[in-house]
Amino acid sequence: SSLANILEATGFDVQREYYLNDAGNQMDLFNLSLFARYKQYRGHDFPVPEGGYHGEYMVKLAEELGETFGSDLEDLDEDDQLDRLGQAGLEHIVKTLRNDLTEIRVNYDQWFSEKSLYENGQYATAMDILGEGHHITHREGAIWFISSILGDDKDKVLVRSTGAPTYFASDVAYHYNKLVERGFDCVINIWGADHQGHAPFMKAMVSALGIPQERLEILIYQLVTLKREGQTVRLSKRAGDLITLHDLVTEVGPDACRYFFLTRSPDSQMDFDLDLAKKETPENPVFYIQYAHARTSSILRLAKEHGLDYRDGQETLLVHEAEQNLIRKILLLPELMELMAVGRQPHHLPHYAHDLAASVHSFYEKCRVISNVPEDLQKTKARLKLVEATLVVLSKCLGLMSMSAPDQM
Repeated sequence: SSLANILEATGFDVQREYYLNDAGNQMDLFNLSLFARYKQYRGHDFPVPEGGYHGEYMVKLAEELGETFGSDLEDLDEDDQLDRLGQAGLEHIVKTLRNDLTEIRVNYDQWFSEKSLYENGQYATAMDILGEGHHITHREGAIWFISSILGDDKDKVLVRSTGAPTYFASDVAYHYNKLVERGFDCVINIWGADHQGHAPFMKAMVSALGIPQERLEILIYQLVTLKREGQTVRLSKRAGDLITLHDLVTEVGPDACRYFFLTRSPDSQMDFDLDLAKKETPENPVFYIQYAHARTSSILRLAKEHGLDYRDGQETLLVHEAEQNLIRKILLLPELMELMAVGRQPHHLPHYAHDLAASVHSFYEKCRVISNVPEDLQKTKARLKLVEATLVVLSKCLGLMSMSAPDQM
């Protein structure tokens, strides 16, 4: 989200897209797990499938859908029950995703359906291209992509012996859609650490489609560890022991979520300190930065109340060490923006914002901005111009991180 904001701010035309895995084996397991919980809700002895989703949230979802459908599904055969429940469950999950992401101020321009790749022909077209380029072979009753000759560690199964496509096949079709049909100059995939081994295949696949590899970038982010009172909060998605994003936002707020998630580069693991994120003291960097914004806003409000017009303030009067440090910090932003955009490194932004806030607080403590002494009027004007420039940069930083910028605290 913040990377997209930075790219747009530096002149790129950006589309934010969520790839919705609404097809394939995991979707089948989701549907079967939900069907089993629905059957149990209706009083039947029906096991959750091996490798399925065992969490309590699936029980609650089945109960909610059970109340919605009532006994209406009982007259349908099991396949139709499975389809109706699966579609309703998917719609519920997507709605939850949208709501949770909205809470954390992450918005997508498009939600792309994996299923559409098969319905709209991209899968068939992409497979034809690979076949014509002699990039696929038939072995053991399955269709394989010969990715090993293009730099991958081993070949990948595209279509199982059962005839069912793997998620590798979906990825081929999806990237054909993005890079060929829709013609994006650059595609940036942001994946979790569990997909690290998938990256070489993606590069090989892009080459096989006749596309320069540099048009595809893959950012792999590491896992986040939640900590409370110095202890790790244990999570297990399938077992049902989890803290949802909604839970996290409710506990610490969206500003803290965004800031702390952004402080680490994608390839670094991070510890999210829940206790620190809730503190309203300078120890919490979120509070520290927002307080700097509130402080500068307060100074400018006071200047307005006093009727001070500082447009003719002389910057040459800003010679105090704290003033000079603040000016130098402000002037770093354009260079930093280019670094973050070109290097795809938004994690520099929260650290810069914290350093800028430190310069603001130091300036505030060492330099009286609004003085009632007539002889200090020109210095007051100069310092107000500096405060105004500082507020512009602080607001820009908070805006790029999609964090709130309070005028008073």
